[in-house]
Amino acid sequence: MQIVETSNEGLKRAYAVTIPAADIAARVEGEIKKIAPQVRMPGFRPGKVPANLVKKMHGPALHQEALQTTIREAMDKLVADHQLRPAMQPDVSLGEGYEEGQDAKLTVSLEVLPKVEAPALDGLKLDKLVVPVTEDQVDEAVNRIAAGQKKFSDAAEGAEAKDGDQLIIDFLGKLDGEPFEGGAAEDQALEIGAGRFIPGFEEQLVGAKAGDEKVITVTFPEDYPAANLAGKETTFDIKVKAVKNPGEFVADDDFAKALGLESLEQLRGLLKGQLEQETAGLTRTQMKRALLDQLAAGHDFDVPPSMVEAEFEQIWQQLTQEAQNEENPEEALKEIEAEKDDYRKIAERRVRLGLLLSEIGQANGVVVTAQEMEMLIRQAAQQYREQDRQRFIDYVRSEPLAAAQLRAPLYEDKVVDFLFDKAEVSEREVTREELQAAIEAEEGAAAAPAEAKPAKKKAAKKAEAETEAAGEAEEAKPAKKAPAKKKAAADAEAEPAAEGEAKPAKKKAAKKATAEGEDA
Repeated sequence: MQIVETSNEGLKRAYAVTIPAADIAARVEGEIKKIAPQVRMPGFRPGKVPANLVKKMHGPALHQEALQTTIREAMDKLVADHQLRPAMQPDVSLGEGYEEGQDAKLTVSLEVLPKVEAPALDGLKLDKLVVPVTEDQVDEAVNRIAAGQKKFSDAAEGAEAKDGDQLIIDFLGKLDGEPFEGGAAEDQALEIGAGRFIPGFEEQLVGAKAGDEKVITVTFPEDYPAANLAGKETTFDIKVKAVKNPGEFVADDDFAKALGLESLEQLRGLLKGQLEQETAGLTRTQMKRALLDQLAAGHDFDVPPSMVEAEFEQIWQQLTQEAQNEENPEEALKEIEAEKDDYRKIAERRVRLGLLLSEIGQANGVVVTAQEMEMLIRQAAQQYREQDRQRFIDYVRSEPLAAAQLRAPLYEDKVVDFLFDKAEVSEREVTREELQAAIEAEEGAAAAPAEAKPAKKKAAKKAEAETEAAGEAEEAKPAKKAPAKKKAAADAEAEPAAEGEAKPAKKKAAKKATAEGEDA
């Protein structure tokens, strides 16, 4: 076998590889000897079919298989002999006009990973902003649960509805005097002051009594999901069927037991733990963003264009999916299209950070254990139907690239935790509002000058994308084998929840606004 380097520019390499016809023929002959004892043919005893007849019957298939196997072995040798670290799967092409009996002449092109020096970890300094959970916050959480468990009883005859009371109503909504779709309901429960209906609806029912019939006028919000109602003035014919008063709420053991718990103390402990976990997640986000910003600022090296393109495609797919779920998809797509170059720079940053974290992890013995990997696989399998879970598990165990995609986010988290332990951390208590303000400030600092625009939502998308590192970097190590297998997708995409019925219910304001690509 002959291997000749034909190009060496930056991170790009090209080679001409010649595999002698004799090597391929020898492999074919070896396969014929293996299968000949199993071949059956009329007129011959089992195992006595002549080799030339076996070759005549199965020769083309055996030659194709031998050729592919020999090419894979040639790629292994190329990678090993030249100590290459392929960034992505090499592009291998067989010369045109190749026929059996000829030397196989291959053209191989690939990009290699850059040499990244493990950085000195001295001098890392991080602020850890901690939000203590107060008893008042726990009280608020208990009250929120109580609000969902609130019970109402019939008010005295002729009682007027006041804030906090519940009405049972029939309503019919009309636009320009005509009923509109989704604007009618019967026996609808409405709690005055809960803010679950569009602005102005509940307020106009204060003072209503059972048996009242009235017409109210309300204007739908400009951002209401039903385009035919957004910003429009409408009327509702209301029939009040009952007025109910809320029952007294007492936060005691009986209330906790009604929720399936042993005591109020247990309920408060669970709620406090949830609040602490939530704020700890925000603290970690703030620290990770600051850490990656420090690493990005201190390291600048060339990264493989193919890795950047793959990372960009992942970001772009996520962005376009989100844009298509917006109220005005065409406008949303135009906005992200105008900032395409910015997101490509973010992809480059993510790849560079991924390679850097990989080097730090390898230099310091950070690994994902077999036990951790098994747990990851089984957790990921839960997103599939029960009958498909074992097939997914078997696939990940047999496909290195799929396993690497699954392992990468955990590996990154472990490297980040390692760096947290090495950093000089200054801890101080802040309010939740101050922590969120700090995260938003870091978003602005992380954004490139071209990204510093007034639109907070856009800036947040970019900054959140910058907070991630490309997951493929966990595999940035000398390859034992050339990545000859095709990358198979084993991702399960979550369908977005459909909302937007034309009811008087107020539009939910919380929308996902992230541009992070699932780490590969």
